[in-house]
Amino acid sequence: MANWLEAKVAENVAWNPTLCSVRVELPGFDFIAGQFVRLAVETDEGRMQRAYSLVNAPGDPRLDFLLTPVADGKVSPRLHALQAGDAIWVSQPATGFFTLSEVPDGKVLWLIGTGTGIGPYLSMLATAEPWLRFNRVVLVHGVRHAEDLVYSELIQRWRQQYPQQFHYQPVVTRQHVPGALSERLPQLIQQHKLQEAAGAHFDQDSQVMLCGNPDMIKDVRSELEQLGLQKNLRRTPGHITVEQYWN
Repeated sequence: MANWLEAKVAENVAWNPTLCSVRVELPGFDFIAGQFVRLAVETDEGRMQRAYSLVNAPGDPRLDFLLTPVADGKVSPRLHALQAGDAIWVSQPATGFFTLSEVPDGKVLWLIGTGTGIGPYLSMLATAEPWLRFNRVVLVHGVRHAEDLVYSELIQRWRQQYPQQFHYQPVVTRQHVPGALSERLPQLIQQHKLQEAAGAHFDQDSQVMLCGNPDMIKDVRSELEQLGLQKNLRRTPGHITVEQYWN
């Protein structure tokens, strides 16, 4: 059963009018990169909660959550409006199996996410595990507009630190952005444009993690299965590890 920890918002970083990072001071909070917690706020109807992945590295004293308000939502608009000093509740312990410990070994690790689905990957990349286990790490972030490409400074640090090992590939579907691909992810895979841009392939030496829009996950998984990859399960290890959610 989850316990609730009361904490304070340290800052609310607005990436654009509909996307922000809420950062919470909570030193000593233990979790595995890729896991999620529930965030809650007090309302006239009582404490209301919603699940969010942790973006920060394990061990950081400040927890980081990337979120966008859902139209007519009861929780996310309130979270989006939080400011430094406001109270927030965080569930403990963190939970979830969308972690690298659940991913079999391989040569290339593909981290494919849309929207806020990039969040758990940033937490993973801040640990030593992906860099030690895989020869190549490809981070793919699919968004509609360039303003949704977040954490660019953090990503740039990894590009500089691991220039031969790491590739970051933005995909922006509703704008032309230099360096970004512009078609939907399933089409990019089918036409081999994503593979060419990343300098890597989807094969039996690949491990692919998918996070974000459920339709994207369904369609990308279908394309990957056409290439011979299978869903990864504990009882039958494969190549595709999935986390479906809308944040």
